[in-house]
Parts: sequence; structure tokens; C-alpha cells
Amino acid sequence: MKYFIGNWKMFGIPKSINILKRINTFCSKDKNRNKYKAIVTPPYTLLETYSNYFKTKHLTIGSQNCYQKDKFSSNTAAVSPYMLKSVGVKYTLIGHSDNRSEGDTDDILKEKVKLALKNNLKVVFCIGENKTQKKNKTTFNILKRQLTKVLEKKLNKNNIIVAYEPIWSIGSGKIPSSDDLEKTIIHIKNSLKKIFRKKSPAVLYGGSVDGNNVKIFKKITQIDGFLIGGASKSSKKFIDIIKNYYR
Repeated sequence: MKYFIGNWKMFGIPKSINILKRINTFCSKDKNRNKYKAIVTPPYTLLETYSNYFKTKHLTIGSQNCYQKDKFSSNTAAVSPYMLKSVGVKYTLIGHSDNRSEGDTDDILKEKVKLALKNNLKVVFCIGENKTQKKNKTTFNILKRQLTKVLEKKLNKNNIIVAYEPIWSIGSGKIPSSDDLEKTIIHIKNSLKKIFRKKSPAVLYGGSVDGNNVKIFKKITQIDGFLIGGASKSSKKFIDIIKNYYR
């Protein structure tokens, strides 16, 4: 099973559901529809409305983040995994570089993952190195640390997906070379096998993914799908990524 996950970030108002309706229409009629899952993560303000609408549709709604406390707390503007589950959300991103840069430590991320899984959410755990770390050739060490500091053998690996997003690539139009990316994905999967002592969870690639370069990425068979940023805000661009992957 492949994954095409769109991260809308700070984008979308109620009528933006029309973008997702077009994506859903395509997916529901696509001859390859049983080979992949299409998921989009709008902002918190749209989750309940969108989740209700797509409850019985092909497209699935996820969240961009969650808070590290269960059920309810006194933390202003926080949204817990329990609250996400209550409005029909099925997936949540955790560990995106945006949130890491805003203060999400390994300990915080570990708690978020634990509570999300406790509330039967599927976790898309994001990892990635910055430009300096890449230049210093410490990518493998950074990624291994990000994984081992948060993920544990006792967690349900069947509800965990890992998304590799090199920070230097996000929104830049720059992508890793095929050789580097293949080696990195293999390294991530090997690290995950050591954590879970069995088959690795799915590993996605994210970072300037579009309808053109997905033709390059699909040649790397170790990639299990994509975390898609800007292109997911356009139904045409998101659909083109799926179409071109299966051409």
C-alpha cells in the first residue's frame, strides 16, 4: 500500500473542501484506487466538517499535529489526540520540522506519539536533517537519533508511518539525488527494524514533491509514498502526482 498525504499547513477555509471533493472524485474512479491511500491534513478549524463529509468517502482526513496531553487540559489553544479522534480524525502528523523548530523536543514528541496511538490514531512521524547537517555529512546519525529517541519496540508499528523530509528541501524545489535518497530510505528502514525487531513501518518521502519529480521517485522502490506540501493545495497538482506515479 502506498500513501499520498497532503499537508495543507496554514491554508484553507470551509469552501476549500471543493479541492478535496475533486481529489476524492478522482480517487474513487481511479483504476489504481486500491493500491494507495489518499490523506489530507487541513488546519484544526476544518477537521470536524471535513471529517464528517469524507467519513464514507475514499479520501481520509488527518491532523497536522496534536498536543502532548490526553483528553483535556488548561493549555490554551491545545488540541489533544482524544479531541481529534472525537471529530473523526484518523491520522496525525507528529514531529514536522515546523513544530520541532517551535519547541517540540524528543520527550514531547515521544508523549505525543504514545497518546496518539492510545487514541487509535495512525501516526505519521516526521524526521529530517537541515542544510548544515547534510553539509557535515551527519544525516544518518541525525535520522537514527530522531527515530530512537521517540519510537520504542512496545509501540504498535502497524499504526506508525515514518515520513522523511529533508528540511533543506521543503519548499525549495531542491530534491536529493536518487542515489542519496535510496541510501537514506534504506538506512531509515534498517534503523526501524532494529527498534521494532521486525519488518519496518512504511517510510515516505517529503520535500518539494510534484507531478514531474514523482516520476523519478517512483523508481526508488523502497519509498512507500509521499508527504506532499504545496502541491496538495491544488486538486490538479495532487491528482497529477498520483497519476504520474502509476503511469
